[in-house]
Amino acid sequence: MPKPRTATAADADAPPRLSVRLDLGAGLRIGPGKVTLLEEIGRSGSISAAGRALRMSYRRAWELVEDLNRGMGTPVVETAAGGAGGGGARLTAAGEAVVQRYRAIEADTNAAAGAHLEALARIRQG
Repeated sequence: MPKPRTATAADADAPPRLSVRLDLGAGLRIGPGKVTLLEEIGRSGSISAAGRALRMSYRRAWELVEDLNRGMGTPVVETAAGGAGGGGARLTAAGEAVVQRYRAIEADTNAAAGAHLEALARIRQG
């Protein structure tokens, strides 16, 4: 997952939102870090490029991909070996579905909690 970042002045003005983590059983967890990694692999076509973009090591990115592939019981990312033709990675249909479903759950959850989040923002602002 991406490294935690430190709060900035802009964060103080950001509206509250939920961060969703799904526990799918058998130890498989999917949260914003893994989903962002999948999205970046989809954009870049590369696990190493995705890791660099998210400031995570290739090893960590690869471990997260392997965890997802194993935990889902079907590959979410397929890789091609490097060499003269180059390598790369791409999301499978299952990987695209994981991203789509996670983002839908995230949006629905934030919408359902909207009034509560607004109330917390008012409390925070005094």
